[in-house]
Amino acid sequence: MKYLLWLLKAAIFFTLFAFALNNQHDATVYFFFGTHWRAPLVLVVLAAFAGGLVVGALGMLPGWWKHRAAAAAQAPSAPHQQVPATTGSPASSAPAPAPSISATDLPAVRQHGL
Repeated sequence: MKYLLWLLKAAIFFTLFAFALNNQHDATVYFFFGTHWRAPLVLVVLAAFAGGLVVGALGMLPGWWKHRAAAAAQAPSAPHQQVPATTGSPASSAPAPAPSISATDLPAVRQHGL
């Protein structure tokens, strides 16, 4: 299965590489006020893809912030405990027990059906 996925990724890469080689002609993108940009078609497509990624990520930011705020509000605010300093020889002191973590200590996470 691992090799099949590797072959699929290689096929997608070579298909996109062939697309890039076949579309090296100049394309003109016209903006407002008579400005334009001339570049190879591959760069125009790549710029449109990158712009879509940026706009999509910026569109998701308010939801991420709202989710973080909701998770922080649900998290219990436990006071920080300090471990007391031990006195005496190191051989006579036992190591401190590790703190246990329960399910209520973890923030709530929404499950999305993807």
